[in-house]
Amino acid sequence: MIRIKKLYKFMLQTFLPQFLMTFFICMFILMMQFLWKYIEDLVGKGLSMDVLGELFFYASLTMVPLALPLAILLASLMTFGNLGEHFELTAMKSSGVSLMTVMKPIAVIIVLIAIGAFFFQNDVLPQSNVKMWTLLFSARQKSPTLDIPEGAIYSQIPGYNILVKHKDAERDMMYDMLIYDVSKISGYPRVVTADSGRLSFTEDKLHLVLDLHHGEWYEDMVQSGANKLGSDLYRRETFRAKQILIPYDATFNRMDDETMRQQYVGKNITELRQTIDSVQSRVDSTGQIIAADLRQLSVVGTPTRTYVYDKKGRHSVLTKEVLMNKPIDLNAKLGELTATARFQVVDKALAKALSARQECEFRGYMINDDLMVIRRHQIEMQKKFTLSLACLIFFFIGAPLGAIIRKGGLGTPIVISVLLFIVYYVIDTMGYKLARDGHWWVWQGIWLSSAVLLPLGLFLTHKAVNDSAVFNPDAYLNFFRRITGMHQVRKLEVKEVIINEVEPAEAIEKLQALKQNCEQFLERYNGRQSFITYWTAGYDKKLLGALQAQVESVVEYMGNSREKLVINKTMDFPIIRQLLSYKPTGNKALGYALAALLPLSLPLYLVGTRHQKNLKNEIKITARVCDELTEMMKDSLPEAESPTKTE
Repeated sequence: MIRIKKLYKFMLQTFLPQFLMTFFICMFILMMQFLWKYIEDLVGKGLSMDVLGELFFYASLTMVPLALPLAILLASLMTFGNLGEHFELTAMKSSGVSLMTVMKPIAVIIVLIAIGAFFFQNDVLPQSNVKMWTLLFSARQKSPTLDIPEGAIYSQIPGYNILVKHKDAERDMMYDMLIYDVSKISGYPRVVTADSGRLSFTEDKLHLVLDLHHGEWYEDMVQSGANKLGSDLYRRETFRAKQILIPYDATFNRMDDETMRQQYVGKNITELRQTIDSVQSRVDSTGQIIAADLRQLSVVGTPTRTYVYDKKGRHSVLTKEVLMNKPIDLNAKLGELTATARFQVVDKALAKALSARQECEFRGYMINDDLMVIRRHQIEMQKKFTLSLACLIFFFIGAPLGAIIRKGGLGTPIVISVLLFIVYYVIDTMGYKLARDGHWWVWQGIWLSSAVLLPLGLFLTHKAVNDSAVFNPDAYLNFFRRITGMHQVRKLEVKEVIINEVEPAEAIEKLQALKQNCEQFLERYNGRQSFITYWTAGYDKKLLGALQAQVESVVEYMGNSREKLVINKTMDFPIIRQLLSYKPTGNKALGYALAALLPLSLPLYLVGTRHQKNLKNEIKITARVCDELTEMMKDSLPEAESPTKTE
């Protein structure tokens, strides 16, 4: 008996309900999109509920290749986002359980889903496509139901336009009717007016019966031919009751499935391969025929082959090659002919060239059509495998991404999932069109989306396993500040528990030492560096690093004070940073080379010296804060240690 670990049970119980929920949500959204797309073909046709239900069922099966990867991405993102948000993932890691171990049971389920997706694509989806498109085309060909409005011309009956001013729904009667019979291609339409009328169908629903009461019939009697009696003859008939029979098929006729089974969407891998091989053989044979015909064409009027007869019968042999030892003056040859003969030669040459061109274009169109059929079938065969890989890729994107961002629920995960899926769909559509039109090889276009997203999944998995702060905004903000030289704000708070108390004498000593080093740095770099000095020397980063460490040490020590005023003043210390613009390079030769890259080096020099000026201002502020804190510390000294005041 196989025993499943409690951790694996917990992960499966967490993931599977969310996966089923997101899968049906995605299916519902895609079905709404399908209904919106084909609503004009379905509404007003009087289709029964069983036909609509069957159509929606098969349509939902065709939506699985889109809904399944999106559901896996969203479910994995929500699952690991909830675990991270509630610190359950942190507890697992602190217990020695790695992220890969946590992902293992869900990964096994995803692999099983990917395997099932392949068999679904190969066996179920072709049959679903056949049924869905057969029903959809059948619904398109069905005549619409009759619902003649009041006060508007109704033209859904083929060959007739009907205007009804009033309707009585209870008695199923129409009043003040005006009918235009435009079923004849030529001539004026017949016009029928009636006080009232009723529409009904014959029992076989193949004809429409129009019962009219108290009306008139107007018809133009213009006759065609040489023996016509006149052009002003017309017919007028007054009737009390009249019945018009109009052909109108109101039944739902289902098309034969065999037509759609011959299309690429209705075939499995074996049938696709057979079709590709047969069409490719036809293309090859057509190419061989074209090549043979081209070889048999005459060159400058000289046939390339002649027929000989021997004991074996009639067969063709190559003629002796015509050698052209010197160029032929075509103008001179044409000049020897008469004007009529020259015209005939040119006209015959143009006719032959045009005929050859049209023949080649016709055969080229035939080959292009066959190549398009081959590409369509190859694309469909490649798609049998891409869905399975897409399921795995989206899991290894969603699971680590959820562990990194640590946001559950339906807010952030849905936004991220939709954005990622849009990127996937756009890339997949672009690759599909490039492959379909023959600009790329089929395998390149169909596998393009997988090739783009697979490295992203591997990268996110690596970062999540190593607990890297990929989406930590502070890390990117600090990097941006280092690049642009933006100032950072120091934040300190009064500590509730203090281990090392601030001694005023020691604090003064530290502050005076920091002030002295600041003054030495400012004295060393008292002016603006020249262009060459900046690129070859810059500021001493070791000296700056030591000053930075000393500032942080003083801030850390003064942060232990119990006085809020001291803490507030300590926050005035600027954050000394190590920017690349302070010293572009540590190699003199490289510095000269960079300086020579004018005009690019000049704006960089201006930006760098601006950053250096800001640095010196920060160091000046540091020295001033040292003086202010020193005065505050002197007030805290005992009487014996405080300096004597001069009267």
